[in-house]
Amino acid sequence: MTHSPVHTTDTSVTYRAGLATELFGEQYAPLPNGLPGPLPQAIVDAADPDVNPGRAPHQAHHRPDATGNQVDEAHRMAYWEAAANRLRWDTPFETIHSWTKPDAESQRGPEARWFADGKLNVAENCVDRHVAAGHGDKVALYFEGEPGDRRAVTYRDLLQEVSQTAHALTELGIKAGDRVVVYLPVIVETVVIALACARIGAVHSLVFGGFSADALKFRVEDTGAKLLVTSDGQFRRGKAVHVKAAADEAVAGDNNIEHVLVINRTGHTDIPWTTGRDVWWDDIVTKQPTEHTCEYFDAEHPLFIMYTSGTTGQPKGLVHTSGGYLTHASVTYDFLFANPDVSQRDADVHWCTADLAWVTAHTYEIYGPLSNGATQVIYEGVPNAPHTSRHFEVIERYGVTSYYTAPTLLRSLMGWHENGPSADYDLSSIRLIGTVGEAVNPEAWQWARTHIGRDTPEGVPMVDTWWQSETGATVISPRQTDTTFKPGSGSRPLPGVNVAVVDDAGKPADTNEQGVIVVTRPGPGAARTVWGNPQRFYTSYWQDYHWTEDGRGWFLAGDGAKTDQDDDIWILGRIDDVINISGHRLSTIEIESALVSHPNVIEAGVTPVPHPKTGHCAIAFVVPRGEFNDEAAKHELTQLVAKQIGPVAKPNDIVFVPDVPKTRSGKIMRRLLTQLYTGDTLGDTTSLQNEPAVDSIAKVLQHRS
Repeated sequence: MTHSPVHTTDTSVTYRAGLATELFGEQYAPLPNGLPGPLPQAIVDAADPDVNPGRAPHQAHHRPDATGNQVDEAHRMAYWEAAANRLRWDTPFETIHSWTKPDAESQRGPEARWFADGKLNVAENCVDRHVAAGHGDKVALYFEGEPGDRRAVTYRDLLQEVSQTAHALTELGIKAGDRVVVYLPVIVETVVIALACARIGAVHSLVFGGFSADALKFRVEDTGAKLLVTSDGQFRRGKAVHVKAAADEAVAGDNNIEHVLVINRTGHTDIPWTTGRDVWWDDIVTKQPTEHTCEYFDAEHPLFIMYTSGTTGQPKGLVHTSGGYLTHASVTYDFLFANPDVSQRDADVHWCTADLAWVTAHTYEIYGPLSNGATQVIYEGVPNAPHTSRHFEVIERYGVTSYYTAPTLLRSLMGWHENGPSADYDLSSIRLIGTVGEAVNPEAWQWARTHIGRDTPEGVPMVDTWWQSETGATVISPRQTDTTFKPGSGSRPLPGVNVAVVDDAGKPADTNEQGVIVVTRPGPGAARTVWGNPQRFYTSYWQDYHWTEDGRGWFLAGDGAKTDQDDDIWILGRIDDVINISGHRLSTIEIESALVSHPNVIEAGVTPVPHPKTGHCAIAFVVPRGEFNDEAAKHELTQLVAKQIGPVAKPNDIVFVPDVPKTRSGKIMRRLLTQLYTGDTLGDTTSLQNEPAVDSIAKVLQHRS
């Protein structure tokens, strides 16, 4: 068969549109007006590494590299072309994808472009087209505030509020390409401001409301934002916590902030105020027209900047673009969470429990569900306020059908309700549970499936998703239509993407042997670069495997993994120096930097240690000056970390030691610190430059016990 033109050079390849029709003929017809819906099964199957007819079991293990399970590129491109055509394009794209190889000499990552000559508006795809299709009265968001206040926001309501906010942003001087930092809790306005930014082409960066002023300050300055959106306060565990002062501290330095837009969430009016800079939301947004004509932007126009901790230095601002990211978020939401029976989809109520600032929420709480016209819940509070059954109460109230949460939350719920939720709560609406953020332990997996999904005799399907801020959307996961599951296994790649578990030489790791997971074929939702630092994009993700496949390159995800005898994938945790605490990825070096900023700290080594509820916790080994080694010192250092990074980064324990083990190149051997703390057998110490440090730490720990 002759495919539509594929243009190649020594360094790049370009795929033209038309492959979906050419390969599948009458089996493929785009839905009218780009309305969302499931893709034809033939297109899905042809792009699925697990069911593609050319795939042989364990095929990768019989090749010199890890490309044995790759799907034919023409079929993969046809899949993504069809997925993109689920959206509404003002200017249809003629190019599906182009890929320029990474360049080791210039330390440049690959240049990936998806649907680059097409134009669309992300907000229109998430709101306007559903209203135009006659679904304006359908609920888009059920909002549940921690104090118990509630709103049901229809797609028509959402369109009007997004339109008003877009006008307000323009009045505040924000235009396409400008950056807007958002420091808000999980409230309706957080979704509205993100969509309003997308509507006018501004680039948003949402920041977790629990982060400190210092963490917010870095993001404000790094993005060069012109606008900060915040609130007077937020509700947390029954209290109205002040926020505006922290926001003021964050914008007090040298930055480009012109205005601070403030939402009155808790009723505080006696807050710090800078006349001329600060503006109340209600004073500028609610006066605006409820109709707004959107602009259309190139598919590669930046949509948002997502900050994630790295192994070295400051957090990295990952840049996600409009057309590719929305395509990936939208089609994977449909594949993973929408009812396979299309006739039952009107009953779907999705709840992703993540804070809106995390990439999980961007993809499966904002853009994925809304682009599909879904109904979903957003909840402001914590799961145990005012009682530990709050989540079950929310599920019952709104008839939640898909419940997507973190393993650490499942472990907490299991601890509070060992024998399952009270029978007083009707959880019969639940038909699917998803997990994200880290590998779920089998005990929590089984508890959730049988106790939250108790109204299905064998338990509900469990979608244990693996993906990252960098990939933008799910890469590997079981399917909700699977009939068998392996508790704790990520299973296999989704259609249109592919991964491999390899060794340092790029060869497939043996069955049940730990290797590293690499993404050999990223999807269109993958980050394009690191904001303001393209070299760091290369060194962080592409440098180690830039040479594979004749220089095409593989993305190093940074997680250890293994494959079992069925070629199913098991994620084994981070291989770099990032700690995953309750789904929050935190850099050990960031925490160490905060500790050593104290004048009485000479050196610090921070390492992850398993924790029954949070997955991992941070343990800090600190080399102090003089007598700075008592409980008061521990408290002082803990609060310092909380101020500079945020409460979630606080060490669970601080151990004062005379030295920390370092390699000859000066790197702290955090693996040894973990093993010393947990009492496990020590690994190889031959690369240490100061081997006596190991015995001295062991003695300190023995004395403490």
